[in-house]
Amino acid sequence: MDRWEREGLRSANNGLRNQIDHVMDDFERQRDKLGEVFTQLENLRLQATSQDDLAEVVVDGSGVVAEVRLSAAAMRSTPEQLGRSITEAARAAAGLAAARVQDLTAELTADLETLPDLPDFAPEAPSLREVRDWFRGTGPQ
Repeated sequence: MDRWEREGLRSANNGLRNQIDHVMDDFERQRDKLGEVFTQLENLRLQATSQDDLAEVVVDGSGVVAEVRLSAAAMRSTPEQLGRSITEAARAAAGLAAARVQDLTAELTADLETLPDLPDFAPEAPSLREVRDWFRGTGPQ
């Protein structure tokens, strides 16, 4: 191998090293954002009230009911009406949670779209596409 070939290989190696360093820097920023998003999702609580003000429902970031509050007037309503009011408030709160989760994860998933996948550089590296798909709900849960 002559001097020119060695220089060419060295240059190509430096270029690849710079590319990988850039990807790793982006990956570390995304990892930090991911931690922040998970913390926000863990602490997320949203509430909605039925139109008749008989029921208020609080849900977590997954839309799971965490609390149900009934007004004093709820005790004077029929069981059917109260059931409808609770269902209405629960659906509204779950919808708010879904929208908030989408808002919290939108920037993160958009950023993941622009990054090359790490296995493209190192086959044993974790896949960012799998993280992106998990946020979209299309990957393994």
